[in-house]
Amino acid sequence: MIAVPLARRLRFICVASPAYLDRFGDPGTPEELQRHHSIGHRMPSGKLYRWEFERAGQELVIEANGPIVLDDEELMVEAAIEDLGFAYVADWAAEAALSDGRLRKVLTAWMPAAEEVAVYYPGHRAVPPALRAFLDVVKDLRKKEP
Repeated sequence: MIAVPLARRLRFICVASPAYLDRFGDPGTPEELQRHHSIGHRMPSGKLYRWEFERAGQELVIEANGPIVLDDEELMVEAAIEDLGFAYVADWAAEAALSDGRLRKVLTAWMPAAEEVAVYYPGHRAVPPALRAFLDVVKDLRKKEP
């Protein structure tokens, strides 16, 4: 099999607004999130995304328990900025809000390692033309990434 990376490594982070954290406190462990509002993430399949944490070989999965469930990470970030609770999003979605102080990362020691997103295909000599064209576009885009 051959793997062609699609984008930079995907890392998830847990964030909240400074005002929310000042009002309700900073959780020390993922279990403490159960006492807070969380902004849920509905997947295209309709299932709710479960938040994954790990530390020193210990893995935890947390169900987001909040009154808000969204299917768009940018909206989840906006909801967190508006002090509606914690959001568990890809780092790229919260990048701007983190850099200008509208959001803060929490539970950083518990966040899982970044994952690579790639296209896998059999290493045959005869790659279908449509796949070859797609892979060429992906490679060109990757060259342009900072």
